[in-house]
Amino acid sequence: MQKPHLVLALSLSLLGACGQQPSPAAVAPAPAPADSQGEAVVRIGDVTIRASAVQTAALNAGVAARYGIARDPATVLLLVTVRKGGDADAVSLPATVTATATDLRGGRQQLAMHALETGGLVDYVGTVSTTLPETLRFDVAVVPAGAGATRLQLSRDFFPL
Repeated sequence: MQKPHLVLALSLSLLGACGQQPSPAAVAPAPAPADSQGEAVVRIGDVTIRASAVQTAALNAGVAARYGIARDPATVLLLVTVRKGGDADAVSLPATVTATATDLRGGRQQLAMHALETGGLVDYVGTVSTTLPETLRFDVAVVPAGAGATRLQLSRDFFPL
């Protein structure tokens, strides 16, 4: 279990790290924590599972339109990808993805995750509405086709834009 001060420190470090490339993460037998770039990453063999969250108002208009979502500072998009292979030759793996978001008061929301094809790859997306400012913890379960379940956890702070 994460310590509250560690989660706060990690969340604050995420704000300063925006725009940098993610660093590799090791295979995690327990829920994968968010890295310093604001995403949770698990690698199992040649399969990489990533989860990240962003306020939809921060998306450019083209991305928001492609995902079919409205841009709103109080709406957060959870994006989960399941890829096999290296970055240059990665292919999507079909998966079942479920996710919940929990706020600091303990309020919990189930996200309706759905598959969305973009650029020949399949992403799994869901949105959650919140009141700003807020810290949300996402608990994500991913079951790639023909494989066992993997859990990821991601905490992010969200502020009015």
